[in-house]
Amino acid sequence: MTLSSSGPKSERPRERLLAHGAHVLTAPELLAIILRTGIKGCDAVSLGHRLIEQFDGLRGLLSADAQTLMGIPGLGMAKTCELLAINELNRRALEESLKTGQALDQPQRVKHYCAAKLGHLSVEHCMALYLDSQLRLITSEEVARGTLSQASVYPREIIKSGLKHHAAALILAHNHPSGVAEASEADLSLTRHLKRALALVDIRLLDHLIVTGTGAVSLAEQGLI
Repeated sequence: MTLSSSGPKSERPRERLLAHGAHVLTAPELLAIILRTGIKGCDAVSLGHRLIEQFDGLRGLLSADAQTLMGIPGLGMAKTCELLAINELNRRALEESLKTGQALDQPQRVKHYCAAKLGHLSVEHCMALYLDSQLRLITSEEVARGTLSQASVYPREIIKSGLKHHAAALILAHNHPSGVAEASEADLSLTRHLKRALALVDIRLLDHLIVTGTGAVSLAEQGLI
């Protein structure tokens, strides 16, 4: 079953996209264009709708790993690779924009980037964003990976990487797989310790973000840095 197996041509997703723009299509219709074909008894649009429901939204679907996707009826190697590629292209586009003159001086920009990197993960990860003197992204690196409840972060290693990248500033971000977007006492303690340590080598800690599947909160905005 293809995405254009029923309905007049003017109503098919591809034709509607070309005629009116991608914004007029529903999420299942956009997915149908990528999937191209459905499965027996389920056309591509219906398959797209089913996948969105199964993964509790687009974020869950596009963040799923290869093994999970390959286990879904109707998603073979080709479709799985396409979905994984779309998610990675989105992350790289965000990163590219932050490296080419878009200053990371507005918390919303940082939140969007970190949510794309960390929001879907089921295990706690911590990453550091190293910035130049214009607050442009130099690079981002994973600095810790822990259990569902904690991650071991070593300020010495973060400082070492900051000096290696000639960073002028740094933003720390880690996810809470529990979905609770509140800083723990351990998070606050780490933030204070890291800020003091970075100051000794003239690197500013601009923010520490707590990321969940629905967004991110900024400790700087809360006056906790």
